[in-house]
Amino acid sequence: MWRPFCLLVLLAVQLPVHAGPWRAGEQNIYGWQVMTPDERIEHQRRLRSFTSYDDCRAYQQAHHAEMAERARAAGVVLSPRRQSACEQLRAQGRLQ
Repeated sequence: MWRPFCLLVLLAVQLPVHAGPWRAGEQNIYGWQVMTPDERIEHQRRLRSFTSYDDCRAYQQAHHAEMAERARAAGVVLSPRRQSACEQLRAQGRLQ
């Protein structure tokens, strides 16, 4: 009776601090509204693949430039995000 309970407690204690993967969303991705669903998925995959903060920031700056150009062409005003995805990933310890 106690054995399954003890195993559950041990598993709960060993869970990583970051229980789930970082997720891209409208609230944390600059240019979300001018991206296609496939681009959003690929963007999330790319951001998750980085291990270096500098590589992440270089990709992100290129992404922001492209999204700004798309928004300008479409007459859409993009609002800046409070915190970048790379900053969030670094804060979670996923980027060096």
